[in-house]
Amino acid sequence: MKVKLYDTTLRDGSQTEGISFSVEDKIKVARALREIGIPYIEGGWPGSNPKDDLFFKKARTIRSLKGLVPFGSTRRKGIRASADRNLKALLRAETPVVTIFGKSWDFHVTHALRASLEENLDMIYDSVKYLKVKGREVIYDAEHFFDGYMANPSYALKTLQAARDGGADNITLCDTNGGRLPEEVKEIILRVKEKLPCALGIHAHNDSELAVANTLMAVHCGCTLIQGTINGYGERCGNANLLSLIHISEPTRPLYISYAVFCLK
Repeated sequence: MKVKLYDTTLRDGSQTEGISFSVEDKIKVARALREIGIPYIEGGWPGSNPKDDLFFKKARTIRSLKGLVPFGSTRRKGIRASADRNLKALLRAETPVVTIFGKSWDFHVTHALRASLEENLDMIYDSVKYLKVKGREVIYDAEHFFDGYMANPSYALKTLQAARDGGADNITLCDTNGGRLPEEVKEIILRVKEKLPCALGIHAHNDSELAVANTLMAVHCGCTLIQGTINGYGERCGNANLLSLIHISEPTRPLYISYAVFCLK
């Protein structure tokens, strides 16, 4: 089974207390990540702030940084995907791959989005479909999926089905609160695979000090895209540490080389 690494240091990692990347910092980090062979490098959220817009604009002029991944949300409720400013900003980044996230937890749909459950499914489907029509490889992040599944498994699975029907190339299951145990991750992923045969990924936060363990369990259960950050940087207690997981994608590469190359930058 081929496993690919997806780094979100420049987006999720930048939410670490005390970290504030300049555009030049982001370019240096992206170059270092590309040198150690990370295929997917999430550069930020274009359209949300001028810094990320400028970063993607500069990255397009650097040959080694072509193909970075912009991140954003599904369309807003009540409008067409083609009219959504967030989705337009993702397309303006001019990258072959984009990542969007959507709600998996019914509580968040009704209380945060203030949308109906059916409308949220439409938002997911429309957004993925629109980006696919525009020729992009689409990674769909199912935000708070494990908590959403624990609360309402039927609806959480419907959100994944909406992304798959829209044409998502990978559906990444997110333990956004970082509170799940490895056995729970295993049980839920195996149920997802029974109901929804598609390429899966894992995005684990580290609030319970289990992000790496949960990621390893997800790979054991068949997830082929590993999301994480360098040194486990990230909001609150951080994310899965890619430097602890990098050997999964290339078992023959000594881990110390990855540390050394990155630290030299």
